[in-house]
Amino acid sequence: MSRLTEPLDTPSLGALLAELGAEARAHRFEVAPNPCVGAAVLAGSEVIGRGYHRFWGGPHAEVEALASADASGVPRERWDTLVVTLEPCSSQGKTPPCTEAIVARGIRRVVVGSLDPDLRHRGRGLEELREAGLEVQLLENAAPLRTISPHFLRWLELERVRRPRPWVIAKWAQTLTGQLTPPESIGGGRWISGEEARAEVALLRSRVDVILTGVGTVLADDPRLSVRPPELTSKPPARVVLDTALRTPPQARLLHPRADEAAGPVTLLSVVGADASGARAAALAQAGARVHGIRGDDVHHLNLRAVLRWMWEQGWRRVLLEAGPRLCSSLLDAGFVDQLRVYTASIPGGRGESLGSWLGASSLEERLDRTVGEDQVLEAFPAPL
Repeated sequence: MSRLTEPLDTPSLGALLAELGAEARAHRFEVAPNPCVGAAVLAGSEVIGRGYHRFWGGPHAEVEALASADASGVPRERWDTLVVTLEPCSSQGKTPPCTEAIVARGIRRVVVGSLDPDLRHRGRGLEELREAGLEVQLLENAAPLRTISPHFLRWLELERVRRPRPWVIAKWAQTLTGQLTPPESIGGGRWISGEEARAEVALLRSRVDVILTGVGTVLADDPRLSVRPPELTSKPPARVVLDTALRTPPQARLLHPRADEAAGPVTLLSVVGADASGARAAALAQAGARVHGIRGDDVHHLNLRAVLRWMWEQGWRRVLLEAGPRLCSSLLDAGFVDQLRVYTASIPGGRGESLGSWLGASSLEERLDRTVGEDQVLEAFPAPL
């Protein structure tokens, strides 16, 4: 059966790659630290399916594009080209290798905009496709990662590979003056952001490996840090509390999730050698918490790099920081926060310390300002220190 139209020429393929890359960037805060990737399936010169990597742990762009092509009704024998901004993955991660999906669909040619910058995988995907009999074309600089996914290049920097730590997303809600605790007359003295914003946070929780907080937040807010409907997941994020003296109460809601919620295991991190009561540790263990000792800067303060290294060793790669201004400031000042999501409500005043001065003095990259419900949202990647 003949093709619908003649194949696209090289300049047109380059233009399509640039377009897919620009569209993929819209998902940068949902996929980080993974790269933004866009893909399209062609029948001749006609695009019959597009796909994007939309969120961490979700289908890759190639898989979405193939599914979109399936839905187009165009017979598979007419599919001849897959165009993708980044070399298809060839290893098992949170999803199966994309190279296998491409080969299984009978695609004859793959056009790629950038090689995988990770030296452990660079070129392997293209080689697997060639070995399977596909024609492979690399159009370098058609979809440059430095433009589409600069955060991904930072994730792969030598210093970070040498001293690995997870990707940390700091999320907080603040009043107009930057306080993280509202006046007692607002939201029961607890809630700052509206229902729409809280629904977004529930979705974000379902797309991270672990939630990190401090004992001060546990004592002040008694949060559950759980995933609620409709975002329930079979593998809810673990929850970690920095608690040097084991002040978390055994009756804390963190340790007693509701039946209609999903909640991961709780670990309380204390300082090795700190004078924490054995009876207190036993009571917390009986309530369901794991108590683990970590190296401290002193008996009252955990070493934050050691905490992050320990989290990496647990296999956790994407961390959501939901904490008070003190812990947030410590991680921000140390350069350990990779991504921000800040909700600002139309509430004057508030209580406690403000993070407004930090935000005002910081250099933020790829900033996005948007509105959800009645709240303003700022998303950005802090510039490296």
